[in-house]
Amino acid sequence: MKKALLIICCTGLIFACGTQKSDTTSQTSSTVASKQLDVTEYAETITSEQLKTDLYIYASDEFEGRGTGDPGQKKAVNFLKERYIALGIPAAQSNNDYFQNVPLEKLGAPDVSFSVNNKDYKTVDDFVSISSPKDGSLNTNEIIYAGYGIEDDAYSSYTDLDIKGKIVFIKSGEPIDADGNYVITGTKEGSKWSNFRQAYASKRDIAKEKGAAALLVYYPEIYAMATARFGGASGAISLKGNADDMYYFLVNTDLAKNILPSIEAEEKNQTIKMPVRLEYKNVSEQISSENVAAIIKGSEKPEEYIVISAHLDHEGIKNGEIYNGADDDGSGSVALLEIADAFKTAVKNGQGPKRSIVFLHVTGEEKGLLGSRYYTDIDPIFPLANTVANLNIDMIGRVDPKHEDGDGNYVYLIGSDKLSSELHTISEEVNNKYMQMEFDYTFNADDDPNRFYYRSDHYNFAKNNIPVIFYFNGTHADYHKPTDTPDKIRYDLLQNRTRLIFYTAWELANRDNRIVVDKATE
Repeated sequence: MKKALLIICCTGLIFACGTQKSDTTSQTSSTVASKQLDVTEYAETITSEQLKTDLYIYASDEFEGRGTGDPGQKKAVNFLKERYIALGIPAAQSNNDYFQNVPLEKLGAPDVSFSVNNKDYKTVDDFVSISSPKDGSLNTNEIIYAGYGIEDDAYSSYTDLDIKGKIVFIKSGEPIDADGNYVITGTKEGSKWSNFRQAYASKRDIAKEKGAAALLVYYPEIYAMATARFGGASGAISLKGNADDMYYFLVNTDLAKNILPSIEAEEKNQTIKMPVRLEYKNVSEQISSENVAAIIKGSEKPEEYIVISAHLDHEGIKNGEIYNGADDDGSGSVALLEIADAFKTAVKNGQGPKRSIVFLHVTGEEKGLLGSRYYTDIDPIFPLANTVANLNIDMIGRVDPKHEDGDGNYVYLIGSDKLSSELHTISEEVNNKYMQMEFDYTFNADDDPNRFYYRSDHYNFAKNNIPVIFYFNGTHADYHKPTDTPDKIRYDLLQNRTRLIFYTAWELANRDNRIVVDKATE
């Protein structure tokens, strides 16, 4: 699972947010469609023994931590491909290629000359480039200050403001009224514009859509994090071809106050007259990586797709130590193989799914959800409009400290009720019928400070109004450390959680009607 990087509710119909245990009394709900077929026959082909066999290979030292674009990651994608071939499950792409090429680039520190108001500034010390634009230059005598840089139904920073071809300067956060309430929500709780993982990218995208030539952002809360990630030869990776025509810099306090001394308090739009000179040279290195995608075609509704995903990469080798990533996300990767095997067994028995099942292993999750973003935003193998749901698996092989004293028969669910009330209901009923597992919704809360909803690959589907469920065991002492090894996996729990996901996918694939999206966002 991705760390908190820059990119970057519960309905109450069934349960409220918080740790909940499923009601095991509802064993025969009318919502669950799989009545005549005993699907447990296929679920029971998912075994701890096979999961363990695969994971001891996939998270071995031979795979070198599966660093994005590194030789170990190439071994990982070939392992996945060979397993699908052995299972007799075809490639998802029409050219019979299991690999969806994802062009990436490794960001080096750009060569930048930047002068504002006749004062020269240095990269990292004073500003950091957080995009990978083309080589170029800007010379102007004005900067447009656009306050918070927000465009929302309840508030806009860009009313009567033309920023096309201009340098735009904005700050973090969102407006608060005289009573201390956030203007957009009307309450003491901020909107998405207060959460940097959402606001950071959204504010950039708005300025870009409006044609800004450059965007300068004063975001002191995250400046240190940004310099660590993007400031030097850090090995940060982004999608190639996703380069901005717009320059995008975070600026420190000294530079921000040179532009506008009252930046902390100022919200009013204004044109600031001062000379700005920028020369930019990109020094990125092109690398390649791959998503791995296989498919079982539906027997009745083959043009509707259930996408089950897991990320195939991890941290690679750091300071000579291999980060094996057994839980993160070796556990999800091998779970996906076992789910595929179970569906294939059903096909062999003439009981294959009505809808198509796509098995999607995505690259670059650890670098910013890059593989899933490439799939959803740039090159979907199957139309997003025909994608019924995404079930995303990221760390399901361990127990976190909160649950150490129990039997481990739990899983965190995130996102099930965000877009479709029906998906949430189905998820609960499937669990009640087959697994009786404790569903912990702690991280599903809108005010969860960890913001896990935005930190794994399901989010790129959710932002496109595709209903999602994110399955997660929580973090632990070995999270993102070289000690995340396969000997520490609870294979009994990995088996049970994998079976749960299979049952849920089976139900979604075989229902008469496609689930309804009743909470679509703009």
